[in-house]
Amino acid sequence: MGVDLIFRIAAVGILVSVITQVLKYSGKEEHAFLTSLAGLILVLFWIVPYISELFNTIKRLFQI
Repeated sequence: MGVDLIFRIAAVGILVSVITQVLKYSGKEEHAFLTSLAGLILVLFWIVPYISELFNTIKRLFQI
């Protein structure tokens, strides 16, 4: 895991928050919710392989 992943997650968070605020002020709360949900799913797809690798490392560590 590198710093680039952290920067990508931060960029998605900033972009999603700006888009959400614009949509809320224009009266489209349901679209704002879907935008937030899409950002969350995107970030989860990026993080899941690292979490799987962490669990496999912990599993190998305790297999004595």
